Amino acid sequence: MSGNTFGKIFKITTFGESHGVGLGVIIDGTPSNIKIDEEKIQKALDRRRPGQSSKSGDNAAVTSRKEGDKLEILSGIFEGYSTGTPISINIRNTSQHSSDYGNLATSFRPGHADYTFDAKYGIRDYRGGGRSSGRETCARVAAGSVAQQVLEAKLGSGFSIKAYTLEAAGISCKSIDYSVIEENALRAPDLEAAALMEEKIAEIRRAGDSAGAIIECIIDGVPAGLGEPVFDKIDAELGKAMLSIGAVKGVEFGAGFALADMKGSDANDPFRMEEGKVVTDTNNSGGINGGITNGMPILFRSVIKPTPSIGKEQNTIDFIQQENTT
Repeated sequence: MSGNTFGKIFKITTFGESHGVGLGVIIDGTPSNIKIDEEKIQKALDRRRPGQSSKSGDNAAVTSRKEGDKLEILSGIFEGYSTGTPISINIRNTSQHSSDYGNLATSFRPGHADYTFDAKYGIRDYRGGGRSSGRETCARVAAGSVAQQVLEAKLGSGFSIKAYTLEAAGISCKSIDYSVIEENALRAPDLEAAALMEEKIAEIRRAGDSAGAIIECIIDGVPAGLGEPVFDKIDAELGKAMLSIGAVKGVEFGAGFALADMKGSDANDPFRMEEGKVVTDTNNSGGINGGITNGMPILFRSVIKPTPSIGKEQNTIDFIQQENTT
């Protein structure tokens, strides 16, 4: 299986399956002498961990599977600093219930990658989806924390990344207050909308179903001039990274699809000088022109499909018996 590596200079390779011994990532290209805080990586993994909410009990928006997600750094960091050699991080699985998936050995779950994996490889790990499971993202989160610490060291205190739920279960945020993101289970920047989201998701879950969402991300403090034109555009690279997450089915930058309803005079971002720096009055381009950053915040949104693991009966096939089943 190829395609497990992302990046060219700072390169990550993830490995492992959801119900195997564990998962992990090898990070190649980290500069030497960068302070890498293991606690920050662990905190990022704790935030990703299924079933977690920020300040209360279980999060109705995610799977109930519980994992400790304790990281183990095998190489590349010495006395808290990167050595310039590959950083290897392991995360062992501790909550596998492989027997729960025995009935899937001869059938394909609608909405999952069961059929396509079988069609491509002729063999698949049916225990929770194996390599295609959302659990693979824990390795990305660990790598992302390392990348963020490198960028913070290189770009300074003005650099920041904020991501939050803009919409879930058809309910959208009406206001944006970054200070409340960690105060609700949905990590939405609007507490009132977050409460409505939770109620709606709980209602949908009681009916044995699931809901989709839109996640917005803003990256501040990025200088102008990053990215390469044509095939290595910064938005193309970010789009590939986001779309490689199994649940993501669409990505838009800046005004995104709303640009289709705009005139050029409205869509263009007028330039001006501010304190000796080139800025734009608007940010419809999402901080990127011609695939190169323009110094404004990078802004993009990702569409998250409803989780295909639901409680309702669905039609599929038994490929051993070659007959339809439910």
